[in-house]
Amino acid sequence: MSRVVHRFTRNVPDWQPRVTPVDLAKASPEQLDALKVTPSNTKVSDYVLVLAHDPETLNVRSPLFNGIMYDPGGLSRAERELGAIGASVVNRCIYCAAVHAARHAQLSKDTAVTDELFANGEKARLGPRDQAIFDYSVKLSQSPPAVTEADTARLREAGLDEAEIVDLILSTALFGWANRLMHILGDPVRKDG
Repeated sequence: MSRVVHRFTRNVPDWQPRVTPVDLAKASPEQLDALKVTPSNTKVSDYVLVLAHDPETLNVRSPLFNGIMYDPGGLSRAERELGAIGASVVNRCIYCAAVHAARHAQLSKDTAVTDELFANGEKARLGPRDQAIFDYSVKLSQSPPAVTEADTARLREAGLDEAEIVDLILSTALFGWANRLMHILGDPVRKDG
């Protein structure tokens, strides 16, 4: 028996899709081609296998995802993950929050930021740079038109340059979309026991 997960942790739950994932043994050449460019160097997830039902879109989505989250330069990988976490907290995407919190902890070699985030949510108190990044991603996720020049100025005051600010906006926006897609296509679940 499984149960839907309702709280944030770094422990990545299983994900139960509502649409049957593509079976790799029966995948079309177009689907297999689209699956060559996955979001990371890990096993192809059920989520990506569901997206493979539309190989044309997956062929665009995966390189875009990889460019935003993994390209060198600009915002650090851990800080991009923090932007993804901010969006995921606002959007209540338990699965994405766990994946990106675990990755943030791994990249930063520290769990203090994600411990604080999951203890206090949007009211978390972090170091100045992390706080500016998290607050910006939360506000951007809640209502993009509410973000003002003063919010962007706070990022600059925390030491972010223009390329880093663009990376933060991209990683946050990417997860505004990805969270909603995860919610529609399936549910995070944990095995009871």
